[in-house]
Amino acid sequence: MSDTPVLLIIAVQKGLAEPSLGQRNNPEAEANMVKLLTAWRDRRWPTVHIRHNSVEANSTLRPELPGNAYKDEILPLPGEIEFCKTTNSAFVGTGLEQHLRDNGLTKLVIVGLTTDHCVSATTRSAADLGFDVTLVADASAAFGRRGYDGKFYSGEQIHRVNVVSLDGEFCRVRQTAQVLEEPG
Repeated sequence: MSDTPVLLIIAVQKGLAEPSLGQRNNPEAEANMVKLLTAWRDRRWPTVHIRHNSVEANSTLRPELPGNAYKDEILPLPGEIEFCKTTNSAFVGTGLEQHLRDNGLTKLVIVGLTTDHCVSATTRSAADLGFDVTLVADASAAFGRRGYDGKFYSGEQIHRVNVVSLDGEFCRVRQTAQVLEEPG
């Protein structure tokens, strides 16, 4: 087993920049992801990119649409691993778990979009499967939306509630600067 952490970058795709999705919290999330990705590449640590190939009719992340492409600042380099998923969790219907186990990788650092969907589902799955998970709060983000109760919840409210509910139960929550200071 390796103590080297894997950077897991989830669904950082162009379709999640569509204005129709509404206002998002944490406009610096991608810049923080780039800081982490740069550090991982400099250290030659493993990076895994997760693409969401939506099967939903109205989704901007459908494979045949331009929104399915990764955002330019997070493009995988040759040799970096990619898995494609059709559900919220990166572990469902993909070879991610097997890849990690085959390579003795047990520590995950999770970043991506969106906090309340793919990031939360993947974090929960990873913890349930026995992985050691760190979620980087300022390298993930959520959109505001109307709830079942008719009230509008801002992206910041949704992000914070999700991060708080994950911390200590499914992962450790850190900020980008804290992760960059940790030895591995």
